[in-house]
This record gives sequence, structure tokens and C-alpha cells, in this order.
Amino acid sequence: MNGQNKPINQKAWWLVLPVLLCVAFSAIVPLMTVVNYSVQDIISPERRVFVGTEWFAAVMRDDELHGALWRQLGFSLAVLLVEIPLGICLALSMPSTGWKSSAVLVVIALSLLIPWNVVGTIWQIYGRADIGLLGWALQRLGIDYNYTGSATDAWITVLVMDVWHWTPLVALLCYAGLRSIPDAYYQAARIDGASRFAVFRYIQLPKMRGVLMIAVLLRFMDSFMIYTEPFVLTGGGPGNATTFLSQYLTQKAVGQFDLGPAAAFSLIYFLIILLFCFVLYNWMQRVGTQAVEEPT
Repeated sequence: MNGQNKPINQKAWWLVLPVLLCVAFSAIVPLMTVVNYSVQDIISPERRVFVGTEWFAAVMRDDELHGALWRQLGFSLAVLLVEIPLGICLALSMPSTGWKSSAVLVVIALSLLIPWNVVGTIWQIYGRADIGLLGWALQRLGIDYNYTGSATDAWITVLVMDVWHWTPLVALLCYAGLRSIPDAYYQAARIDGASRFAVFRYIQLPKMRGVLMIAVLLRFMDSFMIYTEPFVLTGGGPGNATTFLSQYLTQKAVGQFDLGPAAAFSLIYFLIILLFCFVLYNWMQRVGTQAVEEPT
């Protein structure tokens, strides 16, 4: 049969219908509900008043929101600055073949299997001076460490906890990128007498650009939405030292039951994440393109 006269069966589009329904009920409908709440003053289930953009203006003038936003940005930036280089170093030091490679992969991935609330509980006990190994060791070394009373100690503890929990994800992604590099590149580098740094700079790092982009975006989005671990560990304290945007939103919606401001803030929260991910993605694409065009 001539390809031009071949009938087209449009019934195949029905196979996409279950996906569209799942997306509609899991994302679109809740999003439209939040948009509806953000422009109303919900006095009671039966009484609602349209207020337009009043809640958005009120949220943008909230000083507590500004403080939570700066803490969140500082935390996410610190996470990227620590976890990305550390994950690359771990991936470079991992064996590439043999049973040792499998064993190291299993050990590295263990922390990723622990639920978030359990991670917070582990570090809550670990950092206590009376029963925790970390707190006891720091006290014996003469370091005044108290994550429940010091804002700096609490912030550093949350950061170290996140690094311990999620650096293996970066390492596994980088390891997969390293294993995808053909041996011909390494053979050519050995013939040219390239140093280990030159191999990393001109072969490994450019070839890992794709997985590094995924790692940066995943870790930024996840760290920007962190809630369970710092809530279990410090409850957002001491004071507001570890109260990030997600916990501030929860306090608005659940603690104070201000559904209108909480809905407006959740939309702003979503747009902030979307904007930063867009900027990060385009920046990494530009940097990767420049690295490919550089003469070796």
C-alpha cells in the first residue's frame, strides 16, 4: 500500500487519556483550587468574599516572608556549593568495575533509602550532648554545641544533615555520567600525556554536563522545598533560624488557617521555584555550550 494512502488511526490518542486524567486530578484541579482561594477571603465554608489581589499584596509586604526567603536562598545556595563538588569527588574516587563497584554503590545509596522524618529523628538524637555521638564528641573537644539554643549551630546542623542525606544522589548521577564516557577519550589523553586535572577539565567535566544539570536542578528544587527534616530536628527554631519557606507556608495554612494568604503565598512560592530553575537551566546550558566551543 502506498504510504500516502495509508489510513491514520486516531484512536491511539485514547491511550493518552488516562495520563491526562491523572495530571488533571493531581495537578491542574488542585492548582485551580489554590488560585480560587488566593482571590477570596474565606470567612466560613458558606461565606466567601472576593478580594482580588489583596492577599498577594499583603504577603509581599510580610517581613517574616522576606526573612524566610533569604534563609531559603542561603540554604539552597550552600547546599549546591557543598553537595555538587563533594558528589563529583565521590564519583571520581569510586571504583569503576568489579565487585567493589557494586558494594560501594550500595553503601553510597543507603542514606537515600531513609525516609525524611527518620533522617530528622536520627540527627535529632545524634546531635544531643547527653545521648548523641556528635554532641558528646563536640562537648568533649571543648566546643559549645547546642542546636536547640544556638541559631548558628541549628543552621549548620540542618545543612550537614541535608549534605549527608542527598550528596549520594549527586554522586550516583555523576558516576553514571563518568561510566558513559568511551575509553577512547582516555586512551587519547594518555597518548597526549594529559594530566589527571586535564582529563577531568577537558574530558570528564564536559561529558558530565548533562547529569550535572539534572543534579543541580533536582537538588535546588528539593532544597528549596525542604520541610520535614528541619521541622523534625529543630521545629524551625531556635526562633526563626531554620524556618524556611515551606514551614512558613504550613504555619499560615494549617497553624493560623489563613487559607487566602496561604494560597497566594503558595502561588508566589511556585513562581519563585519556576523562575530560579529557569535561570539555572539557561545559565548551565550557556556555560556548557561555551565549554564545548573552547579550543582544547
